[in-house]
Amino acid sequence: MQHVEHIEASRLKMQKHLDASKTPAERNKLGQFATPGALATEILEYARKSLTSSAKVRFLDPAFGTGSFYSALLKTFPRSRIKSAAGYEIDQHFAASAAELWNDELLQLENADFTKQIAPTSEKDRANLLICNPPYVRHHHFSLSDKNRLNVAVRQSIGVNLSGLSGLYCYFMGLAHSWLAEDGLAAWLIPSEFMDVNYGRAIKEYLLNQVTLLRIHRFDPADVQFDDALVSSAVVWFKKAKPPAHHTTEFTFGGSLLKPAVTARLPSDVLREAGKWTKFPQNSNHNEKTQGGIKLSDLFIIKRGIATGANKFFILTPERVAELHLPKKFLIPILPSARYLSSDEILANDQGDPLVDRKLYLLSCKLPESEVKAKYPLLWNYLESGKREGVNEKYLSQHRSPWYSQEERQPPLFLCTYINRKSKTNGETFRFILNHSKAIAANVYLLLYPKKPLADVIKAKPELINSLWQALKSIAPEALRGEGRVYGGELYKMEPSELGNVSAETILSNLPHLCIAAGTQVSLW
Repeated sequence: MQHVEHIEASRLKMQKHLDASKTPAERNKLGQFATPGALATEILEYARKSLTSSAKVRFLDPAFGTGSFYSALLKTFPRSRIKSAAGYEIDQHFAASAAELWNDELLQLENADFTKQIAPTSEKDRANLLICNPPYVRHHHFSLSDKNRLNVAVRQSIGVNLSGLSGLYCYFMGLAHSWLAEDGLAAWLIPSEFMDVNYGRAIKEYLLNQVTLLRIHRFDPADVQFDDALVSSAVVWFKKAKPPAHHTTEFTFGGSLLKPAVTARLPSDVLREAGKWTKFPQNSNHNEKTQGGIKLSDLFIIKRGIATGANKFFILTPERVAELHLPKKFLIPILPSARYLSSDEILANDQGDPLVDRKLYLLSCKLPESEVKAKYPLLWNYLESGKREGVNEKYLSQHRSPWYSQEERQPPLFLCTYINRKSKTNGETFRFILNHSKAIAANVYLLLYPKKPLADVIKAKPELINSLWQALKSIAPEALRGEGRVYGGELYKMEPSELGNVSAETILSNLPHLCIAAGTQVSLW
């Protein structure tokens, strides 16, 4: 044991050195976020308790790194129980350093891309304990050809088609299925976002239908497991066996893996019906089938704000506008980020411009370049400077015609912040803003446009606007967070469809002028 502890101390120094050899941007692109030693030990201790005492361990880590899980394996299992240990590491520097560190006959470490390896065909050569913290590489960091290759391989492995938005960790899980022996135990340390996002549906189907999902432990978002990654983490445990009838899965939250703060067991039928699994175990009695009722999407059309693709070029201060002498007809007032708003109510001057400390304008012009050059030479000069900077070649610019035009958005009456941290003082996360101005907003906001029945009532009785705003503000913070998604450090994000799924019962109870008719139709009197 002392020998292992000595090597572990050397491993931690090596890890620190290797991490420092790359920039944060490089490590982010490669998805290299090392597992903390204490967490690795807890995961292996839980594995030891979950495996039968007579089982000889055939260990596999498909994303070995410097060997945090292997180190924990040696600390928690006696050598007599470990039959074999194997690992794959794609990074040459990590693999070479780890091979030198763990220079013993037990470990078979390959400097290779796990996703390109051929799984063993014999059961005796497959792992019965697979532990992995796969690379957290977002989908936009690997090529279309790699996505196609990986998707074909996963489909061959588990018969599932993964979304093109899936992170690399999803492909790792699918491919590793063929490397795990029947009744083998697997633990995956992965981002908890798969539990909520659309691309995670395929992974959830796999966990519910092709293996026996034993437990999911989700760490408190305030307790970030990786100091250098903005991600909320979960440990997913399953056995490679078809789930038995009436199977239940243990969901735990907070605390530590071995001593969670909250625990509940959920039947598979409930998990199949639940859109978001991060509601568990806190809302273990949750049943989406019985929720029903009117939602915000029944009252509002909800859209993301404008995405320019180059805010520094297209969003300008009044001083910059004056300096460039840009035509006012191509400038639209746009709200600053919520952190620059001193109030959640935006007042306006006689021209409809918002009365805010940080005034901004969005540049948008639909005229063809030839007409801009002939009629508006100063605007033409500015657009030419954008070309020299490559603004016209950015992804969003390339998909607009002309490239300097913007999406159409009407000034929203109500806005909701798109991404926010949970307030430590009052627990609030998302802010609802009342907009009296003609300003639109960027994609740091969600825009709420009343649907026609509600819009007609507002037009007939403008005094209801403030009441409706107050009703939006009265929606419980936990109800909003429950529909959104969370990242490390309690950073919450809400997409339009997620905000639309929030119950509108609070609004209806505060506005007696709204009457709910059959189905999802809203009747107003």
